[in-house]
Amino acid sequence: MDRRQALNVIATAAGLASFAGGQTPEPASSSGMTYRKLGNTGERVSAIGLGGSHIGKPSESEGIQIVRSALDRGMNFLDNCWDYGDGECELRMGKALRDGYRQKAFLMTKFDGRTKQAAAQQIDESLRRLQTDHIDLIQYHENIRIDDPDRFFAEGGALEAVSAAKQAGKVRYIGFTGHKDPIVHLRMLEVAQEHHFHFDACQMPLNPMDAHFRSFATKVVPELGRQGIAVLAMKTMGGGAVLKSNTVSAIECLHYALNLPTSVVITGCDSMKILDQAFEAARTFKPFTEPELTALLQKTRDAAQGGKYEQFKVSPIFDGTIRNPQWLG
Repeated sequence: MDRRQALNVIATAAGLASFAGGQTPEPASSSGMTYRKLGNTGERVSAIGLGGSHIGKPSESEGIQIVRSALDRGMNFLDNCWDYGDGECELRMGKALRDGYRQKAFLMTKFDGRTKQAAAQQIDESLRRLQTDHIDLIQYHENIRIDDPDRFFAEGGALEAVSAAKQAGKVRYIGFTGHKDPIVHLRMLEVAQEHHFHFDACQMPLNPMDAHFRSFATKVVPELGRQGIAVLAMKTMGGGAVLKSNTVSAIECLHYALNLPTSVVITGCDSMKILDQAFEAARTFKPFTEPELTALLQKTRDAAQGGKYEQFKVSPIFDGTIRNPQWLG
């Protein structure tokens, strides 16, 4: 990337930060958590959400404690997926949501099925594991192949199962996720418009490296804003890889994603210490000045080239549905 290209990235990111003015956070909770609007849904969600895969890493009791502590302190957005930990992460979250905790949560999970039958089965399994009669936001997981949008909207495809679940009151809102290439996300949005379908939310990697390489922030986020679709950030530290670049800190990564027009910045917490870090990021966040944003992006520019610290974009390491095609149905 030459200097002209770098300056263009910085200018685009600064424009997005300005656009984020429409996501002015609501007053903070006593713990410092702030809240934002979830796209055009009218829902109010915590600016930072709890990642579901990481609660499968500690002991079950600690995983449950992390979920409940997050909810008690005002982090109401919970992320999960049908395939995380072969279902263990949903099972743990379901146990954590007993005893009145379900009422504190905006609960999101994802499914992998590309056929109506597979998607319906996975949604019902998630409901049983999570011990709830409804999921607030269900998302089509790993929109990573150029034909994944076609599979979603095909006759006998996943949308038919999701629509039936919504009609039955099992799910409230519908979104999609992906981590591979912004082109695939943009094609999903294009195919959705062709089918006169509106997604409520969209999840993607948003971190200081992304701004320079196959950027979801500069290519997808503006289109989501135009359509009133909630922006959900994930891989804010690239699964920890971004931190290994020794260019940015964890708090800087979270602040960068909060500075974009995100509804929720999802971060994995496998210990109470990391959960405290998430709350500290929410408490200390202030919108970047343009010089601050420029300095942050200049620090990460060289390291970002080629996706070295975003392996989910350039390798199949993070592609669960590639390694397990049977999940697709």
